[in-house]
Amino acid sequence: MRITKKQDRMPGIILTILLFVAEIAFTVLLLYTNLLSAKYIGIVFAVLLVLLLIDHLLIRKFRKQIRFWIGIILMVIILAVLGIASFYIYKTVSALDDITGVNKEITEINVYVKQDDAAQSLMDAASYSFGILADLDRENTDTALQQMASETGGEVSTKEYSSLTELADGLLKGDCQAIVLNRAYLDVFDEIDNYASFSSQIREIASEQVEKLVERNTPAPVQTDVQAEDSSDTTQDAAVTDQIYTIFVSGIDTRGDITASSRSDVNIVLTVNARTKQVLMISTPRDYYVPLSISNGVPDKLTHAGIYGINVCMDTLNMLYDTDINYYFRLNFAGFVQIIDALGGITVNSDYDFDSKNILGYHFNKGENYVNGEQALIFARERYAFQEGDRQRGKNQMEVIRGVVKKALSPEILTSYSSILSSLDGCFGTNITYEEIAQILQQQLTNGGDWTIVSYSVNGTGATEKPYSMSQKAYVMVPDYNTVDKAKSLMEKVRNGEVVTQEEADAPVGSTSESTDTQSVTEPGTVAAETATNADGTAADGATTDGAAATDGTTTDTTTQQ
Repeated sequence: MRITKKQDRMPGIILTILLFVAEIAFTVLLLYTNLLSAKYIGIVFAVLLVLLLIDHLLIRKFRKQIRFWIGIILMVIILAVLGIASFYIYKTVSALDDITGVNKEITEINVYVKQDDAAQSLMDAASYSFGILADLDRENTDTALQQMASETGGEVSTKEYSSLTELADGLLKGDCQAIVLNRAYLDVFDEIDNYASFSSQIREIASEQVEKLVERNTPAPVQTDVQAEDSSDTTQDAAVTDQIYTIFVSGIDTRGDITASSRSDVNIVLTVNARTKQVLMISTPRDYYVPLSISNGVPDKLTHAGIYGINVCMDTLNMLYDTDINYYFRLNFAGFVQIIDALGGITVNSDYDFDSKNILGYHFNKGENYVNGEQALIFARERYAFQEGDRQRGKNQMEVIRGVVKKALSPEILTSYSSILSSLDGCFGTNITYEEIAQILQQQLTNGGDWTIVSYSVNGTGATEKPYSMSQKAYVMVPDYNTVDKAKSLMEKVRNGEVVTQEEADAPVGSTSESTDTQSVTEPGTVAAETATNADGTAADGATTDGAAATDGTTTDTTTQQ
């Protein structure tokens, strides 16, 4: 049977149209993601059109079987590549959607009874007298009480207590039958002498979820180069643009959801200048003794700010560093393990040769160490092996972040891209929007270049004081404000586009010369505490072994990324 000219060309025309539609759909998908600039999307589309033309020339005549089938094979390859690329694009967008734009935080206000109490639910305890804290976290407690009243259909009888220990004693001694308490306070009990076992003596029978919006400081409008040259104002407001960000990185306790309020054991402020490609990491020790934004000037451990929500953490650090934190980035260190494993491990630099004090007893060499997720977590959380205790832990945490960033920017990431995206679920949360992330990625792809990462850790003096959130004295770190002032100066330089080197950050500063009423002590369980302890178990100077004093705020754990 003789094939007509129309019949000869029709298969090629149909297949070409199908391929063209697939390429158009892929291009639209790229436009929808907003991850590539119009320039790069145009380049991709142009390449696809060239491939379309080549393939059409091969398949346009059915009678030329060899060329036709070569064209079919090329078409299959093109469609396969487009399909695989679309899958990865979808996973990327889905992963970013899950972790970005998280502007809500959940505070768990739980109802607890004694372990041997008969009540199994809130309704069982409806007639109980509920102990509450008179002042601490009162806004969240009152909201929870309203929700409880709605659920039980009646008023909730309450009895107020002035401190955590009084609240605990009230329950254990039968002065009240149940207590209403922010779940995060259970970790605080672990820090209080004679109350470390309190969590094991009580049982949760109900949980009220109190939802809050995470507030955000909006960056100042974009400033043109002409405006910048004409302006004599060197303040932060004049320097901040849509390419300069201040981000709070919070590492929360390993328990609970990523959106749940919790003590913040990692407190790092990132100053990011996308124009100069500089990142400055400022680590603040968890025990830093500073007023919280809600404590009316009464100092507390910085870690306790997380009990009252991410807003309080950011506002407290804003007060300390005279800055405006635009965003937060929260990570769960337990989930962080799977990220590092998905990356295939990372390299961290250790200032010391040491063995971790946990049950696993990992050894880390001075210098470079290639670590998996579990090892990286232990490296980031260890403090008892060091003379500087929590200060060294902060340095190591920044080193882990640096190692992750370095690995994530390396070509090796392509081999495990899918597993990395899958591992993000439940590990991270940020109020940075998808659109803002997309803009940063566009800028990086357009401008290219390496980023410089510099780190600095503020210091202080160990002391025993009564924090705002606690009922008795505990180890705290009184800030050395010389190191705080240096941190402020470094932040301002990065914001203003000045080059900051690691050598400049490492340069020592003088310790505070102001006298304080606090007692210099050593951090519990650290090498400093062990070396300062006499044979009878008392500290060498007669003080309690609670903390260590340090005089400079330098770090040597990270270097400029090339």
